[in-house]
Amino acid sequence: MAKSKRRGRAGGGSGPDPVVASVDGGLAELIPDRERPRGWTLLIDGAPQSYVDLDDPAHLSFEYQRRLGHVADLVAPPGRPVQVVHLGGGAFTLARYVAATRPRSTQQIVELDAALVQLVRAQLPLDPGARIRVRSADARAGLTKVPDGWADLVIADVFSGARTPAHLTSTEFLGEVRRVLRPGGCYAANLADGPPLAHLRAQVATAAAVFPELALAADPTVLRGRRFGNAVLLASDSVLPVAELTRRVAGDPHAGRVEHGRALADFTGGAAAVTDASAKPSPVPPPAVFR
Repeated sequence: MAKSKRRGRAGGGSGPDPVVASVDGGLAELIPDRERPRGWTLLIDGAPQSYVDLDDPAHLSFEYQRRLGHVADLVAPPGRPVQVVHLGGGAFTLARYVAATRPRSTQQIVELDAALVQLVRAQLPLDPGARIRVRSADARAGLTKVPDGWADLVIADVFSGARTPAHLTSTEFLGEVRRVLRPGGCYAANLADGPPLAHLRAQVATAAAVFPELALAADPTVLRGRRFGNAVLLASDSVLPVAELTRRVAGDPHAGRVEHGRALADFTGGAAAVTDASAKPSPVPPPAVFR
């Protein structure tokens, strides 16, 4: 069970205080936004995980979450309810976004850290009218409980100690994702890597072994291997809305780039697909990333 406490502000300023709690994954902190009255950032052991504005759940602050939001916007016609599986819960940011932008959607969140789930439910409650089910389980084990062809969208945003666990990087894992997706459905994964981008290249190759259509959205400096950062990998059995996704990503506050087709195949540089036998976690982020 998470034991939380509110940490007083220096100087006794107005507004909510930070909330600090021990959870299964480490020390969780909910930091209030000074500019948005009900905006909160979730950190685990000092690493930013999620941002939520309870007054405006359609507001996405983190760049990678904005890109996942673009995917959610494009997976079906505007406003149409969809069925979404979220692997990794954080502060339930993307589930809140889908519920706000696509009312009557049905969503499942699979989050291993039961104490974190308890903390978020208590401090950042979900809209009781939203059709969001939260299950405390390992992401891959939880995915096996989802029926064949159930999901329009599967979003993977799972980190343990700021690293993606090895068992969520393989062709066997992605085979389970494809089983869960309906025809034409989309898989979107938040990946983190830095130079020489060996993990990211291998993840693209792994997805290419399971899905015929791929795209990758990221900051150009990340794609060029100049710094550590996030990239969003998309995969589907049907043609992806690359042109519209490219337009949206280019228009973000921190403009990104979308690679697909031949350019994305060239990006992999001959990397081999990852299997359960060869899988390993994503690389440890450099300390400076979270400063």
